[in-house]
Amino acid sequence: MTGESVRGFYDQLAESYHLLYRDWSAAIVRQGDVLYGLIQQEIGDGSATILDAACGIGTQSLGLAAHGHRVVAVDLSPVAATRAAGEAAVRGLALPTAAADMRALPFRADSFDAVVCADNALPHLLTPADLRAALGEMRRILRPGGLLMATTRDYDALLETHPQSTAPQATTTSHGRAISFQLWNWHNDGEHYDLELFQLTSHHDVWSTHIGRATYWALTRQQLTDFARTAGFERPVWHFPEQTGFFQPALTARNPMSP
Repeated sequence: MTGESVRGFYDQLAESYHLLYRDWSAAIVRQGDVLYGLIQQEIGDGSATILDAACGIGTQSLGLAAHGHRVVAVDLSPVAATRAAGEAAVRGLALPTAAADMRALPFRADSFDAVVCADNALPHLLTPADLRAALGEMRRILRPGGLLMATTRDYDALLETHPQSTAPQATTTSHGRAISFQLWNWHNDGEHYDLELFQLTSHHDVWSTHIGRATYWALTRQQLTDFARTAGFERPVWHFPEQTGFFQPALTARNPMSP
């Protein structure tokens, strides 16, 4: 998948992204609490300067900003980044946002204490070259000793069964109901898949359907660990939902300290 197609997928989804959650506001708080705890565990107490490298509409950025961190949020989709800024303003949070490609981040070297790339964003990068470019950029903008945190689906488990769909998620809107689910079409290599996201929404009992399409690389934990090490990160550790309460496995790794 090209950058343009990923951007188009999220540009179209930005207005209704919150419908992927039963309660998006509660998810912001819950995810922010967990990520805050992991960051605190890794780099200590106090306010950190954090880049959210794939912020979407702000699910993780808003939660971290509410904990007092200085968060900068970027996303390939300018529509999603703009919505994240608006959601921050409504909540009285400081959250600078911009449209940016994680393979070419518009920041000086050594600018951040931590980089967060959550909610299965890295698997949009479909080639080793793209993944190496993104991780290299994240390391470049981290200060010595800085923290990388990335979360993905549990592809180690999913690759055992190659599921064809996800369970539907229903939520209530101000006008009616909404249902979201995904269909997955696996490529012959067994590692990549095309996703079709269906969102059905009712407005006073009249239903409409939106379908978005994207492609993912089902990266195993070992693959992502190896890519992080190749990019120069040290001390990779995986943290699992049963330990953290986060809904996806999370990889943490450190930028080496300067000699």
